[in-house]
Amino acid sequence: MPKLSHYGKRGEVQMVDVSAKQVTTRTGKAHAFVKMIPRVVAAVRHLKNPKGNPLEVARIAGIAAAKRTAEWIPLCHPLPLTHIDVTAALCENGVELQSTVVATAQTGVEMEALVAVTAAALTVYDMCKALDKGMEITDVYLVEKTGGKSGDFRREARPKKRAPRGPKR
Repeated sequence: MPKLSHYGKRGEVQMVDVSAKQVTTRTGKAHAFVKMIPRVVAAVRHLKNPKGNPLEVARIAGIAAAKRTAEWIPLCHPLPLTHIDVTAALCENGVELQSTVVATAQTGVEMEALVAVTAAALTVYDMCKALDKGMEITDVYLVEKTGGKSGDFRREARPKKRAPRGPKR
């Protein structure tokens, strides 16, 4: 049975020792979404924001955050990232964010990918909160990871939840 890796034999918290692990190329891809009301989507679409283009600022924030993941997450290893890409796409009901992070290292970059989209989503919120503080950051998840001892992971598509139906007639 798998166990949590950040605990020692007596239950104490510890950083995982990766010194015996092989150096391999590892990738992580993550996703997040910022739900917005139509008025905010329209403002972003027409760049009516005194702070600048929220999508571009969010992209840069995500890249910068991925590079500092070990400062955000206490037991993460600082990694020499070789590539970071963050995309922000305006959709009908908000902003979809995706990240890809690559490193040649002894441990994976899943957390760096997740931190990238989370920071990007928070940046979109910050830049648009003057129009609506009720925006929601949702659907933050790992899409894929490759490399390393545990092998590859790809998130399975999950069926969309259906709205409850009214009583049958």
